[in-house]
Amino acid sequence: MVKLERLRPDHADALLAFERENREYFARSIPDRGDAYFTEFAARHKALLTEQEAGVCHFHLVLDDEGRLVGRVNLIDVADGSAELGYRIGQRAAGKGVATAAVAEVCRVAGTAYALTSLVAVTTSDNAASRTVLERNAFTLASETVVGGRPGVRYRRSHLGH
Repeated sequence: MVKLERLRPDHADALLAFERENREYFARSIPDRGDAYFTEFAARHKALLTEQEAGVCHFHLVLDDEGRLVGRVNLIDVADGSAELGYRIGQRAAGKGVATAAVAEVCRVAGTAYALTSLVAVTTSDNAASRTVLERNAFTLASETVVGGRPGVRYRRSHLGH
């Protein structure tokens, strides 16, 4: 089972370590964050917390049964009852149902705690794992798009909190 924790100031060190540990792994399927992300991490972390306090984003860490950070799942650009879902699961937890469980939990939280009514998610067309996670969580294909210069797809889900 996975547990979500809302992003807090004291998560910074663990989150930076997680991102460094998984940088190459993530870059295989999504655009790399670049060196500046890591060198300016403290300021970025503070900015995320400010956005979260303003209610425009909801950031979460994904923890395993032993409390280890294994991923992230975020709701960004919150407006008019909707938000964009983003997630990343580290290499050690990949392929074990963690992403599916984390997305299911954030959909529940989005509807109950944040009063959202719909979510959108974008992934590259060739990211079969991400597409499967979304489809297992009742997201439906909405349109084609471009992600980091690559062909992509946009998914949508309504009826949150179930």
